[in-house]
Formats: sequence, C-alpha cells, structure tokens
Amino acid sequence: MLDVCLLGTGGMMPLPYRKLTACMTRFNGHDVLIDCGEGTQVAIKERGWSVKPLDAICFTHFHADHISGLPGLLLTLGNAERTEPLLIIGPKGVERVVQSLRIIAPDLPFEIEFLELSGKTQVIPMDGYQIEAFRVQHNIVCYGYNIVIPRAGKFDPDKARQNEIPMKYWSRLQKGETLEADGRVLTSDMILGEARKGIKLTYCTDTRPIPAIAEHANGADLFICEGMYGEEGKEKKAKEYKHMTFYEAARLAKQADVGQLWLTHYSPSLVRPEEFMGKVREIFPRTKAGKDGKTITLDFSEE
Repeated sequence: MLDVCLLGTGGMMPLPYRKLTACMTRFNGHDVLIDCGEGTQVAIKERGWSVKPLDAICFTHFHADHISGLPGLLLTLGNAERTEPLLIIGPKGVERVVQSLRIIAPDLPFEIEFLELSGKTQVIPMDGYQIEAFRVQHNIVCYGYNIVIPRAGKFDPDKARQNEIPMKYWSRLQKGETLEADGRVLTSDMILGEARKGIKLTYCTDTRPIPAIAEHANGADLFICEGMYGEEGKEKKAKEYKHMTFYEAARLAKQADVGQLWLTHYSPSLVRPEEFMGKVREIFPRTKAGKDGKTITLDFSEE
C-alpha cells in the first residue's frame, strides 16, 4: 500500500491557512518527497510523519514556492544524525541549484546524490517501486512524476510444473529471487502468471494541459494536479503564465480515466476552492479540492 499526503496546496506565497507546494509518499519503509516549499517541515510534523526515512526528494522545477523549504529540511536531517545518502532528483541544473541553497546548510553528516533529468521521460528504479519523470510545459523546465508500485502475478502451480521447477524453490521464486540450480537459471516468471495491476500516483503541477500529462497519468489511482484558478475569466491568465484552471485539470483526469483527482497549487487569490467543485465535477465527478494535510492510503485492487 502507498500512503500519500498532500502537505501543502499553495502556489506563489504561503498563507496563514495554506502552506506551499509539497507532497509526500510512504511505501514499505521508503519515503519520497515531491517538492519542498516553505512550511513543508511543519506540515510533515503536523501529519505525524518523519523526514528521516526519506529515499529521495523530487523537484518539479526551481521556482521558490517549490524549493524554498529545502535548506531547513536538510539541516533537520543532519540534526537527526542521518548518515545514509539522500537522492535529489530534478531538471537540468539541480546540483547547482541545491548546492547554492546549501550556503546556509554547508555541513551535513550525509552525502547528497544528484540525478539530473534529461529528455522527455525518465524512469528511476527504486527499492520495490519506481519513480517516473515526464516533461510538462511551464515557463521554465518542469517535470511531473509518477510513483509506481508494480505487482507480480499470482503463483501458478501448473506453470511451475510445466517448467519443471522443483517445489523447494517455489517460495523463494515467489519473493522475486533468481536462482541457479541443476545448470539452469530459475526466475519468478517461470512460476507466476501475468503481472497484476499495481498502484500508481501521478503528481503534476505548474504546467499547461498538454497531451503527455494524460498519457502518463493514464489509469492512475490518484492524480494530483495543479488547479491554479477556479474563477471564470482566468483562462487568459493561465495561458500567459503557463498554469492550469480547475476545468482543464478535470478534462485531463477524464482523458486519463484516473481513480480520482485532487486539485492543488492554488492561486493566493483563490480563497475557497470548494465553491467551484460543482462545475468541475460536471467534467470529472471524482474530483476533490485538495487541502493541506489531505491523506489517503492507496491499496492494491481486489481480484
């Protein structure tokens, strides 16, 4: 299962009732943070989660409302006596940007490893899950992210017998081990059926609604997407500043046939996003107005 918390839903500037953009996921002892706006640490503490198990921090882009909370977070990790390396993923220039911010956090007891994204898509294998980055369309280079947890097929004893796999190896192969026995290499696909539907989270913000977003969000259990504007007459402004309206996000969710849509990254002028949900749900009924601290646990579907 995958725990997802929308830590902050604000764009441009923090407000007394709305922190800046960030999202955190937890899976089997592995945590990922997407963006780290001002107030992210407070939001994590309010949720009752910890920053110590972080595997990676993924940045969509390098505007201040998405990265300004990083130096303090790094200092907190250092004060928590973290020694394992931390992976930071982001667009071209991520190492330069992060190292410049580290002027106020120069001495850390752990190494930072950098993965600079290039091209339109990139897949980063992790421990039991994968991070998928895909290019979107903002006024600077920006990426969306998928967090994907694959699920192996069911054990098929008939297939195991057909492939002449001794019973004593079945349990280990079901756990994904690759074995050598009697001059053969034994793999899990020799005893398992077709892969089953896993878990997929899509996170996308600061972009125009381009076809690539719907393609990468296709079939996601949860699609967290920017909705900068809900008010009528904001379409021109959204196009000018390369952002999205609630209704454009809803149309992407409909195209991608996602499980549900959470809107985020609201304009400071947008005080009550819930007021616009009626019209948005006419486009995509499974839409919710995201809010700080909103949390869900995504689980494998029953078969």
